Amino acid sequence: MSRRETAAEPRSPAVDRVAWGSDGLVPAVVQDVVDGRVLMVAYMDAEALAATLATGQVHFHSRSRGRLWKKGETSGHVLRLSGLAADCDADALLVTVEPHGPTCHRGTRSCFDPDGAPSDRRGQGFGWLDELWATIEERAGSRPPGSYTVELLDGGVDAVGRKVVEEATEVLIAAKDDATVADDGRDVRRAALAGEVADLLYHALVLLAERRLPPADVIEVLRERHARR
Repeated sequence: MSRRETAAEPRSPAVDRVAWGSDGLVPAVVQDVVDGRVLMVAYMDAEALAATLATGQVHFHSRSRGRLWKKGETSGHVLRLSGLAADCDADALLVTVEPHGPTCHRGTRSCFDPDGAPSDRRGQGFGWLDELWATIEERAGSRPPGSYTVELLDGGVDAVGRKVVEEATEVLIAAKDDATVADDGRDVRRAALAGEVADLLYHALVLLAERRLPPADVIEVLRERHARR
């Protein structure tokens, strides 16, 4: 297994940075951290924001009840905080979460699902690869000492290319292990396969960075091919 770069954890804004409205509230847009799906919009006041940051579970101010409200306090469908950021004017918040159960009171994943239709489909989190790519780009530009990404880039296309081939081979071996061995211990083999594919994706992105080819170009090729199918 190889070393991999990871993006920094998102930072939460300080309470005193938020531009509260005349009613002491600020709108909070809740987004699934996995695929970016907007789940709901509610309001926070200073108390709700403080409770959210202190507990790691999202709280709001209930305008109808006039009090602090922890999402999921009766249903159990809590929202675990992943990240929190203010917009450019600090008068709205983006709250990224890991939802536990449906977010909407209608039993749907999102309050924006049409006609209250259940929507159990979740994305696979590919959007997070943007964070990994941003980290790789930053390493390529700043060249910090001790960075594995920098070590690869310094080796040029041959060094990175060899790692891509090596990781692809390890993916094949791990996949064959998962396919041919009995069910006992399969969780371990599937975790190994996931790890090898992660290594392959990371090194493929580093190869793109070495060649200064943005992943968006690769995505565009996939889109064009998909449109022709």
